[in-house]
Amino acid sequence: MSNRTSDRRMPTAAEREARKVFRDTSAKAPVSEHERDQQAFHANRERLKAERLAREAAAAKRGAGVTRDKPGKPSKEAGRP
Repeated sequence: MSNRTSDRRMPTAAEREARKVFRDTSAKAPVSEHERDQQAFHANRERLKAERLAREAAAAKRGAGVTRDKPGKPSKEAGRP
């Protein structure tokens, strides 16, 4: 058995295409610990944002009084008659 370049057969176009199709497409690069932490952080932030928006929508639907610009300070429009 020889390992010379001239003895090796080049794959045909069909064989190359078959390798591409049957290659494991689910193989992903390993995710670093930092990237996992970032993904968890963003997922948690999006969950909390959705909960906050739902609370605000429910409060607006109930007509929950004074709107506030900053915590502890009513907005200017809310205080005018």
